[in-house]
Amino acid sequence: MSNLAQSVDGIHNHESVDTAEKATTKPSNLFGKLELNNPVFWLSGSFLLSFVFLALTNTQQLSQWVNSGFAFSTQYFGAFWQVLLLVNFLIGLFLAFGRTGYVKLGALPKPDIDTFKWLSIVLCTLLAGGGVFWAAAEPIAHFVSSPPLYGESTTARAAAINALSQSFMHWGFLAWAILGCLSSIVLMHLHYDKGLPLKPRTLLYPIFGNRIHGWVGHIADACSVIAVAAGTIGPIGFLGLQISYALNELFGLSDGFTTQMLVILFAIAMYTISALSGVSKGIQIVSRYNIILSVALIGYILIFGPTSFIVDGYVQGVGRMVDNFFPMALYRGDTGWLDWWTVFFWGWFIGYGPMMAIFIARISRGRTIRQLVLSISIAAPLITCFWFSIVGGSGLAFELENPGLISGAFEGFNLPAVLLAITAELPFPMIVSVLFLVLTTTFIVTTGDSMTYTISVVISGTTEPNAAMRSFWGVMMGVVAIALISMGSGGITALQSFIVITAVPVSLILLPSIWKAPQIANQMAKQQGLV
Repeated sequence: MSNLAQSVDGIHNHESVDTAEKATTKPSNLFGKLELNNPVFWLSGSFLLSFVFLALTNTQQLSQWVNSGFAFSTQYFGAFWQVLLLVNFLIGLFLAFGRTGYVKLGALPKPDIDTFKWLSIVLCTLLAGGGVFWAAAEPIAHFVSSPPLYGESTTARAAAINALSQSFMHWGFLAWAILGCLSSIVLMHLHYDKGLPLKPRTLLYPIFGNRIHGWVGHIADACSVIAVAAGTIGPIGFLGLQISYALNELFGLSDGFTTQMLVILFAIAMYTISALSGVSKGIQIVSRYNIILSVALIGYILIFGPTSFIVDGYVQGVGRMVDNFFPMALYRGDTGWLDWWTVFFWGWFIGYGPMMAIFIARISRGRTIRQLVLSISIAAPLITCFWFSIVGGSGLAFELENPGLISGAFEGFNLPAVLLAITAELPFPMIVSVLFLVLTTTFIVTTGDSMTYTISVVISGTTEPNAAMRSFWGVMMGVVAIALISMGSGGITALQSFIVITAVPVSLILLPSIWKAPQIANQMAKQQGLV
């Protein structure tokens, strides 16, 4: 259910297909299947290949360039991103609660996918990227080292609520809104009503007009492909670290590069098999059970875990986030802290922005602007925050009851250790730990498969990209993750820095939606007789 390809395939028969897509013939050779003559392919593919080559041959030079790029990005774009996400969220709410909220998108009279399934699909695309790894680690990180806006708390419990509140901000309203509210409105109108391609380049149409069909469009698409690849490489790399560490702790296997590489190769194999099978078997079944396992673990922890703190932490954490919403969103007091927390996450989510907008446009035809905005900007974040309360909140509760229990495992910023420290305090810790590792793996594999599909759609221009292209991009992202991990701790730092750097051009691609979405909404409201 969480698989992007599954959702698109399920509604494909209801969609209008571009003329170019109708005329597309399936190439018979590998050269044609990979579209090696496509500028977007060789711009993005050659960039990532060069990155891997440099990581393997001149690590020091790569680190120097990445660190310089990171410093430039955070210094000159950090504040811009904070304002961009806040304005994007507020304008979305304004459109949702006004007359424009009744505007129907996608040139269909009613939705072609039911609301529960639609929201479930949307949820898993972002939650998969860090819903297990960061949900466990981020709250305890903010507990150990208080966010500068809050400062040192008078009590440990207050510090725990502040930690949850800061985590909620990073995975809450602003993060979700940039993934497909205003940008999806623009894309749905320009694609379904005006016939422009459903690609990132179309977001620049308000500025460049028909020039998006040339090099302006090629560069915009390539930047979006590189950014979403970087954002997906992150979870793949973290998966290798998390599983390798857990196998060492639980079963005594070696926690080193070899194990990490084997874990990533296994993940590559899973979504490559998905590509070769046409996404009709295998990963689609795994994705469905993803949801079942998530719900089962939530129920288990609510019953056998620190239920009272989970509920109180969620309610108070959300309340504190709302109460301090604008100060948290626009905080600039400690740029060093911001660079490695808020700006890092904003860069990550911005990098996903155009591809997620495409995804949401695919599955949201027939929905109103109000349904789109409130579901993605409000409902999805609140559900995500509850998941963080379940996982990270449990860790904070165990830490409050036994100081040092979780923070000791986290010492040295050991993110992979936190999840196991939490599950160790629950009944049947071995079984629960294994189930969480299975969930982490299937979530990340689902994300990898979904993003390889999306990249292939953008490059090929068809909703049914061939298996060779999907396999290439799946393998490419896994290889980059392995290359970065091979660099040791410096590779992980480079990985986070790389994610932020790729968001710089993408943030400029998303910018026109800020003023174009309200124009489109008002225009469509008049056309549909709402004003």
